[in-house]
Amino acid sequence: MPDTPLTDQVLDAFDPANLAKDLVLVATWMVAAVLCIYVPVLNQSFLRVVFALPMILFIPGYVLIAALFPGREDLDGIERLALSFGLSIAVVPLIGLVLNYTPWGIRLDPIVVSLVIFTSAMLVIAQYRRSLLPVEQRFVVPFRALAGSTRSELFEPGQSRLDRALSVILIIAIVAAIGTTVYVIVVPKEGEKFTEFYILGAGGKAADYPTRFPAGEEQFLIIGIGNHEYRNVTYTVETILLNMTFDTSTNTSSVHAYRLIDSFTATLAHNETREFSYHFTVDDRQFNRLQFLLFNETVSSPDVTGQERINASYRDLHLWITVRPQVALS
Repeated sequence: MPDTPLTDQVLDAFDPANLAKDLVLVATWMVAAVLCIYVPVLNQSFLRVVFALPMILFIPGYVLIAALFPGREDLDGIERLALSFGLSIAVVPLIGLVLNYTPWGIRLDPIVVSLVIFTSAMLVIAQYRRSLLPVEQRFVVPFRALAGSTRSELFEPGQSRLDRALSVILIIAIVAAIGTTVYVIVVPKEGEKFTEFYILGAGGKAADYPTRFPAGEEQFLIIGIGNHEYRNVTYTVETILLNMTFDTSTNTSSVHAYRLIDSFTATLAHNETREFSYHFTVDDRQFNRLQFLLFNETVSSPDVTGQERINASYRDLHLWITVRPQVALS
């Protein structure tokens, strides 16, 4: 089947020799950003922020403007630059709003996929629309002319040594400002250091805790830990049973019985939160309090028990329980 004129136009538009350099640069930047987000070594480095920020703040608007205004005379450079930032700030939240009403929600993977699809579609449209225009009417970023004019402006022939020195200082100041901005973004000031420690009922909510149950019957709840310590931490969780009374006259608690029923460890990275399904059984009716203790790297000696162990823990939670007599089987 012979090629149609439309097919010829498409093939000509996406011939490597005819690809717009600015669009190729955007596509390359997009690929680099995706790699820096998902490749294990790169996603822990400053490169993740350096490549990802323009994908949010500049590139979506730039490719949209490129698709809407392919001609050289449609917009001047300042207008394109300003609209690229402005439309990016508008487009990205709209994509997030749409994702919020989908089964995928606003999470990293759906956001990355959506931005890649949007950017790729705009790149294809922009390249095709530019190819329909005569070469002299197509918008191009004059990289060589910009570099040449910048060089001649800063280091114009016949300049005095003082002017050249001032030009060098200006360049150093610009580079330092950019470097400082990147550093502040990549290495933000540490906030408050803390650890989340919580328990949830079987339904995953802060309700319906197992507080009244027969002796010997297995119970279930969820233990959650959130690390915000700005470092990896190996936590130890202990579950203990207590028989405790409270004296209102002295405003003090007394521990009459103590039993360690379980212990486990978990290593969490900074900003990582994990929830653990936890099953337990209480076979002795004398206990009226279920205590959950969280230790960081410092775990008290087993000789420390009762209220002293609770006080020595990093975080602690408890449930008052009522253990009923075991149900007799007929």
